Amino acid sequence: MNKKLIFVLLCCSLQAFAFTSSGRNKLLGSQIKNALETYHYAKLSIDDTLSQKAFDQFLTKVDFGKQFLLQKDVNELSKFQFDMDDQMVSGDHKLLIKTMNILAERIKTIDQFKDQVFKEKFHFNKKEKLELDPEKRKFNETVKELKEYWRKTFKHSTLVRYVELQEEQNNPPEKKDKENKKDKKKKKEKKLTDAELLKKAREAINKKYTKYFSRILSEDSEDHLEKFFNAISNVFDPHTSYLPPKKKEDFDIDISGSLEGIGAVLSEDGSYIKVVSIVPGGAAWRQKGLSVEDHILMVAQGDKEPVSLVDMRVDDAVRYIRGKKGTEVRLTVKKADGTRKIIPIIRDVVQIAASYAKSSIIEHKKIKRKVGYIHVPKFYRDFDGNSRNCSDDVRNELLSFKKHKVDAVILDLRNNGGGALEDARKMAGLFIKKGPIVQIKNHRGLIEVLRDNDSNVVYDGPLIVMINRFSASASEIVAAALQDYGRAIIVGGKYSHGKGTVQAVLNLNQGPLLSMFGPVMGALKVTIQKFYRVTGPSTQYKGVTPDIIIPDPMGYIKNREQDLDYSLKWDKVPSQAFSPWNNFEVNKSLLQKNSKDRVSNHKGFAKIKESVAYLLKRRDDTNISISINEFKKRNEESEKMSKKFKDGEVNKSMHISHFEESLQNMKEVKKEDKKQWDKDLAQRTKDWIEGLQKDTALEEAVYIIDDMIKMAKDSKVTMRE
Repeated sequence: MNKKLIFVLLCCSLQAFAFTSSGRNKLLGSQIKNALETYHYAKLSIDDTLSQKAFDQFLTKVDFGKQFLLQKDVNELSKFQFDMDDQMVSGDHKLLIKTMNILAERIKTIDQFKDQVFKEKFHFNKKEKLELDPEKRKFNETVKELKEYWRKTFKHSTLVRYVELQEEQNNPPEKKDKENKKDKKKKKEKKLTDAELLKKAREAINKKYTKYFSRILSEDSEDHLEKFFNAISNVFDPHTSYLPPKKKEDFDIDISGSLEGIGAVLSEDGSYIKVVSIVPGGAAWRQKGLSVEDHILMVAQGDKEPVSLVDMRVDDAVRYIRGKKGTEVRLTVKKADGTRKIIPIIRDVVQIAASYAKSSIIEHKKIKRKVGYIHVPKFYRDFDGNSRNCSDDVRNELLSFKKHKVDAVILDLRNNGGGALEDARKMAGLFIKKGPIVQIKNHRGLIEVLRDNDSNVVYDGPLIVMINRFSASASEIVAAALQDYGRAIIVGGKYSHGKGTVQAVLNLNQGPLLSMFGPVMGALKVTIQKFYRVTGPSTQYKGVTPDIIIPDPMGYIKNREQDLDYSLKWDKVPSQAFSPWNNFEVNKSLLQKNSKDRVSNHKGFAKIKESVAYLLKRRDDTNISISINEFKKRNEESEKMSKKFKDGEVNKSMHISHFEESLQNMKEVKKEDKKQWDKDLAQRTKDWIEGLQKDTALEEAVYIIDDMIKMAKDSKVTMRE
């Protein structure tokens, strides 16, 4: 038999094997196991110990809210807790089959009970409470307890929708100008009575849960297989995950930047869809209503009936949120303070120009200084095939500042989630002579050092870098390097995000044989590297601690790397030799004392502290009343506090000279679009200036700059022009 024929027969045999359920699962499981054990930074073995941890993750993924499984079901499934590693490579997923059967039985029971509940009248004046946090609840012991939990859940959902309908009727969401003109021609809609609103709410919630139960029951073995593999992957670290073919497609679309939608990164957070980040330049970023950590509860296409996203997988949820440019989507979100908002967003493509670095010159009336301010929203490089990057843009801004003879510079990396590592290296190099910037350790234990080899210093004057808990990855590399060199004073909340890892996406279809089968395997996103400072400590887990700590408006949010299950821990490697910056010396202790004194007497910071304390209390207050009077009282309090803490006051003492988006965007605007661009520019400029004037932390950074310059003069340290 010739070799060509043997190869064809082998391919046919493997193809037949792969496309049988157990055969394909066995092949896929073996691939994932091999990839995790070979490439993951943590070098873990998939054995009984890891299987036991993965089992807990699996329970969370199949029933995060403890809404369906009884304790006896958990006990029954626990028999397989040490078998997940074996089932992964055997393809014989007994745990999945057992889980699907139990869930189907429990859901059908609750679905039948639902029909009975909605035939009866809800008594909203009765004092009852519902614990919303599943971590504070145990699995129900009996079917009777399970039904009681669901009765309260149906009642609470109906109450929420009833109050929302009342608010929508009294305060309808603002519509676009064109829609308003059309509405004027229409007859006024009849105002519904409370009884009619309640009926509408009951019907909507009944319909919502009918769809919800149907959706869960329609999940097939592939959906549960994804949960199975990710339960194992997530024990390695929270950023390592299996991407089935459909999610791999979504991932490719998201990183391409070509998607039309709202411009937000979403993830599953238990039963909810959570906003992880807002894409600079996207529709949500420009609209300003949506915030990181918001939970999206429902989504509606314009003024149509909303669809619930609760307990929906994120890849299904985004299909409701995405849409064509110019169409409206309305998101019903739950804010951190417990309030619910309907946020209308007009879908659009991400406006790349809006996400570029921006600069201004700040002159404070009480401080006779000219301070150059640069905001870098992300570490961008090579968007849309052009050669533009953030390090070159920052270089140009610094050169512009020299012409305007600024006294100091503030580099703002707040809310910057990272991006191109090359630009982190280059940007740090703009402020030092030369030397190591960051150490990168791979899964084999080998360390690579990224260096700045250019001895030219673009700017050598007083420098502040601003960070917060959303500054991650490349942002932390720049801040850490400039702090270690003694080149900049770092100002911000208690810490940065603490993500010091790098992920790679491995195509599970690669290989001369597997590639023949099409996208049937998906991909694996796996953590392969870790970042370390030039002094040795990792930026992972702990992040960067600022030299001067000021109150953080987002201090109530649990979103840092160390808040995630199985995040890689902090450690150290040997330090690198480097020459600390000695051109500009300051008394750091005195800087800290002066700042602390100002902060303690500043009304704006007092407001931030009060806001954080209130939101921390509300975050932990999860046992809520489903009595209508108490529910409305709680909502009114939340609305009142939300308005109180919404915005800072415009500080007219801060004069802002604005230089729009590196001054390069005019080259990118077509002649026929210039009129609209000018109009948008005027609005963006107005919003930008007001935003800076309301920024309490930025004003404090300007005061710290003043202290730094005074100290330099007192110590007779000469600054080079």
